Amino acid sequence: MQFIEVSGQLINITLVFSTALIFAALGGMFSERSGVVNIGLEGLMVSGAFAAAVATDYATQAGLGGISPWIGLIAAIVFGVVFSLLHAVATITFKSDQTVVGVVINILALGTAIYFTRSLYDGSAQTSQLTEVFHKVAIPFLSDIPIIGEGIFRSYPTTYIVIVLVIISYFVLFKTPFGLRLRAVGEHPSSADTVGISVTKYRYIGVMLSGALAGLGGATITLTTTSSFAHNTISGQGFIALAALIFGKWNPLGLAGAAVFFGFAQALRNFAQLFDFSKQIPTEVFYMLPYVLTLIVLAAAVGRSSAPAALGQPYDPARR
Repeated sequence: MQFIEVSGQLINITLVFSTALIFAALGGMFSERSGVVNIGLEGLMVSGAFAAAVATDYATQAGLGGISPWIGLIAAIVFGVVFSLLHAVATITFKSDQTVVGVVINILALGTAIYFTRSLYDGSAQTSQLTEVFHKVAIPFLSDIPIIGEGIFRSYPTTYIVIVLVIISYFVLFKTPFGLRLRAVGEHPSSADTVGISVTKYRYIGVMLSGALAGLGGATITLTTTSSFAHNTISGQGFIALAALIFGKWNPLGLAGAAVFFGFAQALRNFAQLFDFSKQIPTEVFYMLPYVLTLIVLAAAVGRSSAPAALGQPYDPARR
């Protein structure tokens, strides 16, 4: 019985950590499938986490109660889109180096979030502790299934949302005209332009979707795990999501599986410390485990992952 209980809890915690990664990786997928490199996922997650914390806090103070976290999610989407627009304008319109712009987005988002946090909260390095956050929801009947019920069907609303989004993203990307066109501008933009597909339009849409989804990823951490925002709330989760995207070969199902793997590494960190043997191991070893695995996975993926052919290449119609 104890094994069943522990297994269910391990699966559940894995999904808690995986949810934010899947949101961000899905966002990166839409951007990079359109041909725009987006290593700014970390910054987009930061902007979403900050916006969600502040919006939820102010909505709670205004007496909006249980809908406050949902308002926080909307704010996260808006902030994510705003920062992604900066990325889009710089890389698509002005054809700046996409990697450099991504680094700038990471720095700008974190700096902006810290500045406004200190401004809004009397110099404090973090927002107020949120009293209205998401709570786990049990699905009737399904939640009573041994192991799986505890692990999957007693989760936060954001976990259910991201599962649905993975399925929708797969269908949209591979089964709809929109997905075909988005992939076309990421593989052969000149050919897409020749048949009347606007490369600029679809790349803007891809980058803006990345902002919205990565923002949701950041909000998920704020509204389910930390209940506040600080400078270290995201702590490299955006880069892990980027690794999941690459390891998952820019496929919604693949990146979701990779994100679950990284989420499991973080969950294992928490569980390992409950056993006696772990007392002889420095705590820092467990905290660095997800990042070490990220490096190992990326090293293993080099040469095996096939990125969109035009990824990172600004499109110039004059050279068509």
